[in-house]
Amino acid sequence: MFLVSSRTSFTAGQRDADHVILQKAAGKLSHYTCIRGSAAYRFILYHQLLHFAFIHRYSFGGAMLTNKLFTLVVVRRPGMVLLGMKKRGFGAGRWNGFGGKVQTGETIEHAAKRELWEESGLTVDTLVKIGNIKFEFVGETEIMDVHVFRADSFSGIPTESEEMRPKWFDCSEIPYDQMWPDDILWYPLMLQGKKFLGYFRFQGHDLMLEQKLEEVQEL
Repeated sequence: MFLVSSRTSFTAGQRDADHVILQKAAGKLSHYTCIRGSAAYRFILYHQLLHFAFIHRYSFGGAMLTNKLFTLVVVRRPGMVLLGMKKRGFGAGRWNGFGGKVQTGETIEHAAKRELWEESGLTVDTLVKIGNIKFEFVGETEIMDVHVFRADSFSGIPTESEEMRPKWFDCSEIPYDQMWPDDILWYPLMLQGKKFLGYFRFQGHDLMLEQKLEEVQEL
C-alpha cells in the first residue's frame, strides 16, 4: 500500500500535468499507507494513480484522455519468438506481437485469444499475463492500455492473414530496428519470464519522449 504527496519525485522532467493528475487521484486513494525509500514501489504507485486518473477521464495537459483497452500476445517456443509483420493500419511495416482492441462484452483474455486467431490462425487454451503497458501519443486523446500475454503452447500453423504475416525469429535475432521503439526495453523482461508495468509517451510513432518500466512480481 502506498501514499503519494506533493513531495514525491518520480523522474526528472516529469510534467506538471502528471503531477496534477497524481494529486487528484491520490485524493481518491486515501486508504493507501506509505512505504518509504523504494523506487519500485513509487513506480507502481505512479502507474496505479495514472490508471485511476485515465479511467476517470481527468484533464491531462488541457486535453481529455480516455482509456482504451488493447491486447498483445507474444507466442514462444524454445529459443524462438513468433512475430507478425503488420501489413496495414496502425503500426504497418513493423514486426509486432498479435493483438488488438477489446470489444464490448468480451473479457481481455478472450479478446487476446480472438485477435491471435484472427491474425495468425493459432488457437491457445492458456495465456500467461506478463505485462500492462500504457501508451500516450502527443496530440491524441486516447491512452492505449495494452495487456500483454505470453503463449507457450498453441494449436495450428502460423498463417498469413489480412493483417499480419507471421515469422519465427531466434530470440538472439529479434529485429528491434523494425519494431516499436519500446519493444527493445521490455522484450528482454518477457524473454526472461518476468512481469512488468510500463508507460511510454511518443511524439508521432518513432520518437519516444518518456518511458517508465518496472519489473513486478504480480499483475
